Amino acid sequence: MSRMSAPAPLLSLVIPAYNEAERLPLTLPAVIAFLDAQPYGVELILVNNNSRDDTHRVAAEFAATREYIRVLDEPVQGKGAAVRTGMLAAAGEYLFMADADFSMPVEEIAKFLPPNLSQYDVAIGSREAPGAVRYNEPAYRHFMGRVFTFYVKVLAIPGFEDTQCGFKCFRREVAHDILPYQTIDGWAFDVELLFIALRRGYHVVEVPVHWYFGENSRVSPVRDSINMIREVLRIRYNGWTGRYERTRHGNAAVPRAR
Repeated sequence: MSRMSAPAPLLSLVIPAYNEAERLPLTLPAVIAFLDAQPYGVELILVNNNSRDDTHRVAAEFAATREYIRVLDEPVQGKGAAVRTGMLAAAGEYLFMADADFSMPVEEIAKFLPPNLSQYDVAIGSREAPGAVRYNEPAYRHFMGRVFTFYVKVLAIPGFEDTQCGFKCFRREVAHDILPYQTIDGWAFDVELLFIALRRGYHVVEVPVHWYFGENSRVSPVRDSINMIREVLRIRYNGWTGRYERTRHGNAAVPRAR
């Protein structure tokens, strides 16, 4: 059956990848094994985000092994840009974004899907919700994360304890409603998406996950924290100026700031 005639999958898993040629062979086999075992339709979208190594080649080699794997290229630098490209191309009923390092065991995805969870618009993985467990995280990293979360709660998204875990699930219609209004390609892009979703009245829930700290994390605690704070201020400003309001012509995208 061709992709054009195949029924829409239940799950689309979107993984942004920047210079991940060495990491993908370590994490994707478990991801693919999980997807192979599911009784529902799946697709895996790997988004090569302007990598300078062999990420595209490695991703393409995996794609050659399964019909449900696709590789896309996003030349605009930034995790937010890569996620947007993958999510807008996804066909699943539930669109799940995940970091390439899979610091959350892939089996945790089941927590975000029926029958375990339904009746939501956006589900965000949380390392702070009751039942969540963090493994091997240095105390200073946890402290910096809590400071940033406090900042986000005050300026943009009250009521949520962890907006920065890299695992989130959107119903497709919701994702395609809010993604055209995304203006941030950097680390705080998911804060922006949640901000827009909440302003539009969508139901957002936190899902406790088991999360493992990795020493090879791409996040620079000081530099990226400063950049994220700037981006949160921009989100707040965009909200004040009406940039996230739907246009008069349906859900056409507003011009994106650069």
